[in-house]
Amino acid sequence: MLGHTRVVTSTPRSTAPGPRPGGGRPAPRRRSRAARLAPLAIVAVGAFAVGAYVGLRHEPAEATVARRWASAWERGDYRAMHALLSARARKRASLERFVRTYRQAAETVTLSKVRAAEPHRGDNDTYELPVRLETRIFGRLTGRVALPMTEEEGGAGVDWGSQLVFPGLRQGERLQRTTTLAARGAILARDGTPLAKGPDRLSDLGPLAAEVAGRVGPAPPERADELARRGVPDGAPVGINGLEREFDERLSGKPGGILRAGARVLARAEPQPGVDVRAAIDPGIQRAAVEALAGRFGGIAVLRPSTGEVLGLSGIAFSAPQPPGSTFKIVTLAGALEAGVVKPGAKFPVQTETTLEGVKLQNAHGEACGGTLRQSFADSCNSVFAPLGAKLGAERLVKTAERFGFNQDPGPAGAARSTIPAAEEIGDDLAVGSSAIGQGKVLATPLELATVAAAIGLRGRRIAPTLSRGSQGAETRATSERTARIVASFMRTVVKSGTGIGAQVPGVVVAGKTGTAELRSTVNEDPTPLAPGATPTPQPEEDKTDTDAWFVAFAPYRHPRVAVAVLLVGQGAGGETAAPAAKTVIEAALGR
Repeated sequence: MLGHTRVVTSTPRSTAPGPRPGGGRPAPRRRSRAARLAPLAIVAVGAFAVGAYVGLRHEPAEATVARRWASAWERGDYRAMHALLSARARKRASLERFVRTYRQAAETVTLSKVRAAEPHRGDNDTYELPVRLETRIFGRLTGRVALPMTEEEGGAGVDWGSQLVFPGLRQGERLQRTTTLAARGAILARDGTPLAKGPDRLSDLGPLAAEVAGRVGPAPPERADELARRGVPDGAPVGINGLEREFDERLSGKPGGILRAGARVLARAEPQPGVDVRAAIDPGIQRAAVEALAGRFGGIAVLRPSTGEVLGLSGIAFSAPQPPGSTFKIVTLAGALEAGVVKPGAKFPVQTETTLEGVKLQNAHGEACGGTLRQSFADSCNSVFAPLGAKLGAERLVKTAERFGFNQDPGPAGAARSTIPAAEEIGDDLAVGSSAIGQGKVLATPLELATVAAAIGLRGRRIAPTLSRGSQGAETRATSERTARIVASFMRTVVKSGTGIGAQVPGVVVAGKTGTAELRSTVNEDPTPLAPGATPTPQPEEDKTDTDAWFVAFAPYRHPRVAVAVLLVGQGAGGETAAPAAKTVIEAALGR
């Protein structure tokens, strides 16, 4: 192929002739014939170069097809490649079969990238295409693919055969890979204590580690594509949940194996062992989280607010979202203050219920509450916060929740999302009011609500959770610093004199919020009137299994070092059961 030719002309520096003997101006010099013809020669050379360039643009149809084939292969556009086949080849290989053949080959060689050089004419109506294949197991593989060409009406086409999926593959041969798995790395706690190590994934911490380490087993179907790209064969043990899932790729290392074409060996690679990973989990805090849960169904999440590092996880801390109940009032209060819907010093009537859309919505246990906004928050007053949420409106409520992390990727692999329906899906004021008090279709995990508490403690800065020691979670702004300070002071009142006094820690100022999520309706339906002289039916004792108990907190108040969220499913009121559990964890985290 001709290269680009650059024509360079240069003009030497002119020197003025000296004076002639005897004085006077020098006589004009007559230009030679060669000098007079020089400009014409330059024009001729330029014209030739332009003509050569234009001529190069009229390449054969086969060359055009080869270049398009190379470009489509680099993009992984198998449909475009199929469109370049000859009519005869398209009859032999349907689009479905063609795409399947290339995808199977890519999976076998663990292909990550294709790079093709400029094709050139080969022997017997072929075009040689040099290719470089980047693979995850075998590294870089290079070779040439000979594209057989046939003339087509108005152009050319590739007379394709399945041997073209890989350089050097012969007709009738199939690619095969034998995989050798690498030794799995160990998961270490932040102090270096093993949480899972060796083939049996053992730990010196026993059941404490099992709560957070997760397990290894056959991959679920939804991870098939990801694992195939990594070269992990079907049925191979991989991290299923917990830390094993979060750090799976690093722990798994790099598989090795042998790539064959029929009986021929094309490439070999030795497995590279997985690395040991240091998690953020603190063994002492992890022990406290497991002991505070005390075998009850629920979950506890513990964070370091400033970095987002997860210090402890127990139970269903990030795997099974539940209605957050009144802990969600943190979000509602922040949204209402930010939007100017309510002032910090606002006052409300003391009542046992409120009415939205003609339906009565009662306070927990039918209690009367109200007064100042601060006291209403401390007493977790539905009759104040449901109408406040309706006034804020679905759109602003949802946007506030999303800034705090709802409807967002929670970060750790395998962690469930905390969700609130889209504004247009929530419904009328009754539905918005129910959502504002953490009911309706709002769902949250302890991990999410621990980040909410941490964001308030950090004066509105939300740090995404991370399971890796020494990492810094991504930072966003959940609410303004002013709003966060107000909400934080209200949360301090909850623990000082409200529903969260069970979380008080001597010598430490704790800020928190209780939640008692009704698992059945909170709507107060009017009973059927009694007939004259009839005896009222005795009311059954309170069913505590009808409520999830929640408590979220951060401490110390001014410079938070820990944020915690406790969920106890079917365990009554948050202040009675979840707050004392949170106290145990906070004491462990602060060395009390």
